[in-house]
Amino acid sequence: MEPSRMTLFRFGNTSTSSLWYELAYSEAKGRIKRGDRTWQIAFGSGFKCNSAVWKALRTINPAKEKSPWIDEIDQFPVEVPKVASL
Repeated sequence: MEPSRMTLFRFGNTSTSSLWYELAYSEAKGRIKRGDRTWQIAFGSGFKCNSAVWKALRTINPAKEKSPWIDEIDQFPVEVPKVASL
């Protein structure tokens, strides 16, 4: 859930592309190792639901990858309040 919450916090609701930001978050945190499987689930409008299972073919070295997170990844995760006052 952390990659999803941090993506919503930083980029807002980007619809389908949120999945790619979430995967990039996990990569930037160094959490993707060779052989790992990641299950991504996306819920769309109405009754739409898509999912994909990815298998890492190599261990991701965050220092060598281009990522939308790489400039700020050390500042995440942040505390996101469950209820915001208006």
